[in-house]
Amino acid sequence: MMGHQPQSQEKLFYTRFNLSQRIPKNHILRKISNMVDFDFVYKEVKDKYGYNGNISVPPPVILKLMFLLIFYNVRSERDLMSTLPFRLDWLWFLDYDLDDEIPNHSVLSKARTRWGVSTFQCFFERIVMQCVQAGLVDGSNLFMDSSNIQADASNNSVVNTHDIKRYLKKSYQLFEDRLEKENNQSDDDHIDPPKTGSANSKYLSTTDPDASVQRQGGGRSKLKYKVHRGVDGKHEIITATSVSTGSVNEAHLLKPLLLEHEKTTGLKAQSCVADSKYGIIANYLACHDLGLKGHFASFEKAHRGSGRQKDIFPKENFVYNPGTDSFTCPEGEELKRRRFSKQRRYWEYTALPTVCRNCRSFSRCTRSKTGRSLKRHERQEDLDHMLLESESKESLKDIRTRQYLMERSFARSTRYGFKRARWRRLWRVKIQEYLTAAIQNVMVFVQHVKEPEATKAVANRKPEKSNGTGQFILQFLALFTTKSISKNLLHVPAG
Repeated sequence: MMGHQPQSQEKLFYTRFNLSQRIPKNHILRKISNMVDFDFVYKEVKDKYGYNGNISVPPPVILKLMFLLIFYNVRSERDLMSTLPFRLDWLWFLDYDLDDEIPNHSVLSKARTRWGVSTFQCFFERIVMQCVQAGLVDGSNLFMDSSNIQADASNNSVVNTHDIKRYLKKSYQLFEDRLEKENNQSDDDHIDPPKTGSANSKYLSTTDPDASVQRQGGGRSKLKYKVHRGVDGKHEIITATSVSTGSVNEAHLLKPLLLEHEKTTGLKAQSCVADSKYGIIANYLACHDLGLKGHFASFEKAHRGSGRQKDIFPKENFVYNPGTDSFTCPEGEELKRRRFSKQRRYWEYTALPTVCRNCRSFSRCTRSKTGRSLKRHERQEDLDHMLLESESKESLKDIRTRQYLMERSFARSTRYGFKRARWRRLWRVKIQEYLTAAIQNVMVFVQHVKEPEATKAVANRKPEKSNGTGQFILQFLALFTTKSISKNLLHVPAG
């Protein structure tokens, strides 16, 4: 027999409703709530609040809201707050009830300004330490790479700073002339033309001044930031991350990421794996000083042709003599040490100009009129050892692994809105990256750790909030019963 739905009538009370029972046991937010402690933020931000005034939204709630914003890739904070009343799983995760008041969306932006980057960095580091304690990080191989993200600013906001300077200087001169009623000629004609150089020294975004003008390949220039990551090879846990403007060379972030990895995990990496963009002399020597292997190709060898000339003897054709600290050319002539570069930290070796000019292989050796010169770093022995290690079979294997491992790490971030900055200015983009990296680590942690009790003590958990509707019903019934008894006592007839 076909059933018919009765005419609906809105219920005033729900006596048998339990929000926790509506959340499945295998729900991802339930797992995260059992494994991740958000209450640490009380101690972290206690100095950032006063002792009087209005009571703020509890800091763990704010951190969880930020977590949900990135985790579900909600478009904006307004959308997050407007969607929150309809999501029972979000309400349960925040320890809210159905009739609790939802905070205003401005709470999140104010909290970011009040807390700063350090609070979210601490959250990221705590997640990494949980992964270390669970055995998900071994520190043997640390893979590195960088990726550009689009800034939250339009290309229309880019202005020429040199034109602005000329305009301001001209306007100030005209204003000064008008006040003093003098007809002095403006010195605008004597302004030096802008110097040619990097585009970011000339152009600036008025919307996001920290973003850099970048262009990849033959595409159009865009405003971008650059995210640098260090990923452990065992379970792809992000152990170190940093955000810079798009114009920063990623090779300069290798040593800071290595130090951050050691600080965050307490483990020292055995090898650092990266692409050829990191293969500069400073990085090889940094790995040598830190006692680890540098598994990345030499930038000079990977991009051969920029420092070589066709039909000219390469440096490999010259033999170095350690005893005399000199080079011997293919014709048997000696190149002695002449000058030292303090900035580049290398010695320059040259032969006498007359010797080179009278050599039969002069045209095949150099095109310089002063003769052939060679450069040797002051720590060339250490550098040669690291270069030899970078060409080993183990290094080539790690370099091939890095290609898909780092691409996968950044690809997983796209589901959390990684490709575009949510907010403006560098410090806000850092907050976004710390949250994104923490969420990726949490997902790996939840996947591999099966027993929440081993990761988070039950004593540290807050007791589950009781149903507000049920409490209201009990109070209402108690009040109604009390009033009824009092009324009956007042109207007892005289005996």
